[in-house]
Amino acid sequence: MTYIFLTIDPGLIDSRTVIITITGYCLVFFALAILGFIITQAHRLSALAAGWRRKKTQADSPPALEPDLTGAENAAICAALYLYFSELHDEEKHVMTVKKISRSYSPWSSKIYGILKNLN
Repeated sequence: MTYIFLTIDPGLIDSRTVIITITGYCLVFFALAILGFIITQAHRLSALAAGWRRKKTQADSPPALEPDLTGAENAAICAALYLYFSELHDEEKHVMTVKKISRSYSPWSSKIYGILKNLN
């Protein structure tokens, strides 16, 4: 069996290699710090964005008028929705039966062949 050893020759490491390595590590840690800050402050950012959206929609749209519906109209709408949603699935039987199945004797489940015998 042959072994392959990995060796690093310090003579091949020059100043540009060290600068690139340090810059890469700093860039990764900086990105992680920014990501951590964004994650910890996400609730504030979402509240700020929601406030901007609320202000924008209130300024752009006129106030909505609520329709005046009578009790009969509300009842008709509710009945239509109930009938529509009740027809979406198949009718099922609501009868549940229990059948007793007799099993033949099996020595695997018998308690008379227990591990410990009666020690009288």
